[in-house]
Amino acid sequence: MAGAKADAPLALVRYAHNFALNLEDIESFWIENQCAHGYDRLLEALGDTVVPILQRHPRIGRPFLRRDVESVEAQAVAARIAKRLSALGETAEVREYVMDDHVVLYLVVDGAEGEPTMVHLLAITHQKQLGFDVSAD
Repeated sequence: MAGAKADAPLALVRYAHNFALNLEDIESFWIENQCAHGYDRLLEALGDTVVPILQRHPRIGRPFLRRDVESVEAQAVAARIAKRLSALGETAEVREYVMDDHVVLYLVVDGAEGEPTMVHLLAITHQKQLGFDVSAD
């Protein structure tokens, strides 16, 4: 379309080591339950849907630290995350993207002038699990 603003650059999406470990655990679960195609469907959804959406709309997920936390443990984790985020700049934030059966925890950091936004996939968990395991990072 003539005169239309050029498309914004795509965010760069990276996988944290912990995210890969979470995927290995999920794969083991599906294999143990003789349902390997469940893991294949998850990988397909990540590659075909989640990553492309986060590349175009990195802040589409809901803000993770704005959740109501009641336990002392959860409050301590939230405080630790907030402290780490402050070192990354005022636009850095942790968000969660809700899939059909899983939730992806990710970090968004705006790039410097002329640099793309970075999205770091931190953890993935089944929606029925109580929380995220982010201890490996």
